Amino acid sequence: MKKLTLVITAVLILGTAVVVIQTLLHAPPPFADITQVNIDLDEMALAEHLSQAITFQTVSHQSSSEKQDLEFQRFINWTKATYPEVNSQLSLVMLNQTMLYKWQGSNNQLQPILLTGHYDVVPVMPGSENKWTHPPFAGESVNGEIWGRGALDDKSGVVGMLEAVTYLLKDGFKPARTIYLSFGHDEEIGGPKGAAAVTAFLKKKQIQLAWSLDEGSFLFKGMFPGVNTLVAAINVAEKGSITLDIVATAAGGHSSMPPSSSAITDLAQAITRLHENPIPGGLEGLSAKMFDVISRYMPFSTKALFANPWLFSQLIEKQLSAWPTTNAMLRTTTAPTMLSGSIKTNVLPIEAVATVNFRIHPRDNTESIVAFVTDTVASDTITVRNRGGRNASAVSAWDTPAFEQIAQSMREVYGDIAVAPGLMVAGSDSKHYGKVADNAYRFNPFVLAAEDVSGFHGTNEKISVATFVQGTKGYIQIIRNGSSH
Repeated sequence: MKKLTLVITAVLILGTAVVVIQTLLHAPPPFADITQVNIDLDEMALAEHLSQAITFQTVSHQSSSEKQDLEFQRFINWTKATYPEVNSQLSLVMLNQTMLYKWQGSNNQLQPILLTGHYDVVPVMPGSENKWTHPPFAGESVNGEIWGRGALDDKSGVVGMLEAVTYLLKDGFKPARTIYLSFGHDEEIGGPKGAAAVTAFLKKKQIQLAWSLDEGSFLFKGMFPGVNTLVAAINVAEKGSITLDIVATAAGGHSSMPPSSSAITDLAQAITRLHENPIPGGLEGLSAKMFDVISRYMPFSTKALFANPWLFSQLIEKQLSAWPTTNAMLRTTTAPTMLSGSIKTNVLPIEAVATVNFRIHPRDNTESIVAFVTDTVASDTITVRNRGGRNASAVSAWDTPAFEQIAQSMREVYGDIAVAPGLMVAGSDSKHYGKVADNAYRFNPFVLAAEDVSGFHGTNEKISVATFVQGTKGYIQIIRNGSSH
């Protein structure tokens, strides 16, 4: 017994030593010797231009209207008037109401690149107008913050790129690579006439891009527990999406004589089964790489988990699955969004329907999700109707010169930061642009804090002037570095 105790003690000591050593080795890379840039921008002018851009009610609806088209044209006209250097020195092709600029490079042997954003915005939820601190289309600048729909998504990106190109033109910069700039008008409804038309145009011209950069992730501040360093998550893929109707059928009848089960109770049980059985995920591939980078900046106790997956993999996944933001990185997510049933309070419905939206992880596909859901809710009274969807995008490489050029640009603007490949949990126009680009990246060079997230498609969307100015410097460096060779 004494010998066994000694063996167990020795194993525990050895295991502890391995954990400690692995944790100590799991450190951030040494800070690269990169000189931060000194770029002098007219902050007041930049803020004024973004404020003006927000005042155009370029709201995307599924069906166009004369008023809507007029607002889009007004924005286009404003762009041409506000950025004369861009419009005189770059060529412009209008594809419906999407602007495609071409900045000719000096070396035709180099593949072109594409920087893109969208100037359309989502509607303001009817009835929520009085919940805005400042009117959603006033573009008010108050206490160093610019308020309004599009401040984050994505007029700040469009205006930031236009300001960056203007600065570089005035500075005499000449790109080696040809640069395309696409400013979409219908991203919020899937880009069918904007990004899709740009993609078709480039295909027809037989233009294959070295890489594209669209909206997506940000430099996150305080978004990861225990991480004080800014984290630039450059998304290399985006999730797909599929919407399914879970349909329960029953005989119906009068509520005064309810049966032991009904369409609604059967539907409730089906949704509960989906909730209690999430689609399997895991910390592997892209997700593993992202957290491998970020975890190096965490406190020792948390870092120890990620540094020793051989011991703590199950605990890691359990912890990450508990937080919505990190859970979405690990798996295809399940989100019931709509319910329908009876048309009257005293009528048992013959059909009850729950609409469920799934955001598809690159490891899954639409067919596997339908099969999983059908098996999970299996019942004589339950059927699954497929409303349609699309698979996740291809995963772009993150060990490329292009990715490193974007990373270097961020370090030149923001200093010692963490840079990791990420997964975009929503959608973007890159689902189109990725068809004509060797690699498609999704990243806005703006700092985003946890309190800013609610502004996306919600109320009180805003961006600070300081954040917008720094982000514009980010675009300047991305263009400089990405188009130089």
